[in-house]
Amino acid sequence: MADRTTSSVTVEAAPAAVMAVIADFPSYPEWAGQVKSAEVRTTGADGRPATVRFVLDAGVISDEYTLAYRWDGDRAVDWEMVEAGRMMSGLTGGYRLADAAGAPGATEVTYELAVDLKVPMIGMVRRKAERVIVDTALRGLKKRVERR
Repeated sequence: MADRTTSSVTVEAAPAAVMAVIADFPSYPEWAGQVKSAEVRTTGADGRPATVRFVLDAGVISDEYTLAYRWDGDRAVDWEMVEAGRMMSGLTGGYRLADAAGAPGATEVTYELAVDLKVPMIGMVRRKAERVIVDTALRGLKKRVERR
């Protein structure tokens, strides 16, 4: 995988509330701007989604693909592409949740993402697209959780 794009945000909610929104994939089109649809294909023994099929339109990067998820309670989730689309050959990432320092009841959410493309693209353009995906997802997640 290529370099990872990482960003963080503080959400005024407990980790369990944040992770509940992260795990609610069918609702992603309502708050994760580039996700046009997300369909849970399989569920793990813990009841959380194990594989999810996505349709993404992030401008420069538009594709359909399937991700497999590994959950660590309400503290972390990682994913990797298990079914590639037309443009992407690889996609890995994860959310890390931790108690926010100096903000009781708040959660520091860190999002990491790495995208490998089948089509040639200048690294700077790919990283910019990753940054837009990460930043938009974090803003949408914060807004969605804090509205609940």
